[in-house]
Amino acid sequence: MSYLDQFLFGIYPYIALAIFLFGSLVRFEREQYTWKADSTQLLHRGALITGSRLFHFGVIGVFLGHLGGLLTPLSVWHALGVAPEAKQILAIAAGGILGGIGLLGLLILLHRRLSNERLAAVTPLRDKVLLSWLLVTLGLGLATIPVSMGHMDGQMMMLFMEWAQRIVTFRGDAASFVAGAPLVFKLHIFFGLSFFIIFPFTRMVHAWSGFGSVGYITRAWQLVRPR
Repeated sequence: MSYLDQFLFGIYPYIALAIFLFGSLVRFEREQYTWKADSTQLLHRGALITGSRLFHFGVIGVFLGHLGGLLTPLSVWHALGVAPEAKQILAIAAGGILGGIGLLGLLILLHRRLSNERLAAVTPLRDKVLLSWLLVTLGLGLATIPVSMGHMDGQMMMLFMEWAQRIVTFRGDAASFVAGAPLVFKLHIFFGLSFFIIFPFTRMVHAWSGFGSVGYITRAWQLVRPR
């Protein structure tokens, strides 16, 4: 295993999570007036509702799927009678559907922002970086599906589960479980971890307030201005 693998998949996750947690705390303590997602509905409505709902539904589903899928101990899956092969099929199907929905919503939101002069003018660089980063991360996640379909024995899935569970339990050999993974998986993990680094410095901090945010999907739309 190379030093780069050890750093990216054994050390970098802790750097990313530390910045994610402490950065969010510092921003909440020092800049509470920026703890929001600025509304652009007054400038241009466009496909805001459609894009936002698709994006939130897809991304929240993908996040919860990753969280549950990677961190649920193998013993629990065995107790439920779910074989590694079945779990991989479930992950591919759910990830493909939810990831596709999230990507479609993101593309709608990006088109809305960049195709309208007023919106493009008021979109700060940090939002452009955030949306671009999410686009690449979702794209890489979907790109792992064809590779996963070539390894349907579930063994690769189990290696990623071992990696994630050893990271959260602070075991030093975690990186060895993904060192031999295909490049597209490594890139997806890197972009996913790096998202936690940029999270506290962008509009994404509003997700903390909504973590309850699953209720976003069913709550009534907030009217910024009556018709």
